[in-house]
Amino acid sequence: MTRQAETLGADGIMLVTPYYNKPDQKGIIAHFSHIAGETNLPIMLYNIPGRSAVNMQSETVIELSKIKNIRAVKEASGSLDQISNIISGTDKGFKVYSGDDALTLPVLSIGGDGVISVASHIVGSQMQQMMSAFKLGDTNNAAEMHRTLLPLFQAIFSAPNPVPIKYALKKIGINTGGVRMPLTEFGRESASFDAIWNEFKNKLQISQ
Repeated sequence: MTRQAETLGADGIMLVTPYYNKPDQKGIIAHFSHIAGETNLPIMLYNIPGRSAVNMQSETVIELSKIKNIRAVKEASGSLDQISNIISGTDKGFKVYSGDDALTLPVLSIGGDGVISVASHIVGSQMQQMMSAFKLGDTNNAAEMHRTLLPLFQAIFSAPNPVPIKYALKKIGINTGGVRMPLTEFGRESASFDAIWNEFKNKLQISQ
């Protein structure tokens, strides 16, 4: 599939940790090393143990970062210790991104490069402002923006992703279509999301 993606003109590849089989760390290294050897495209690793059932440990990421075209990791383990170890153990050119919106600012504070965000679909400008404030040294403003956005981050994951974010996008006039089974549309959960959304809509200057 990676070779096909390259043939079709993809600019890069994001590879998620294998799911279901629950490989050990040796198997993860073998898996990603093999794929990296089959393409010239830059590769971002994606560690999300909550969905794949396997955590790609920091030592594994550090080892894989030595492969020329493995350039970055999207880290969604939720462990700042693990992310810190990856940053410390990899070259400066290797990029480490938060895979959790709520950890964007903490990851930046320990030397991470940014976030691959769900919330940015609806609050992209605000996320950019928060990160820019931090990088300019205005940590108080960045922290305040993080606290303001946090309830929205939590609401976006109040049901399986991408159910809430698709619902939110529809509320701002972007028709994303429905979700596919086994996911189902928002039911009663939408009431609590709407309450949070209405509170933040004006505060964050989001058009609807």
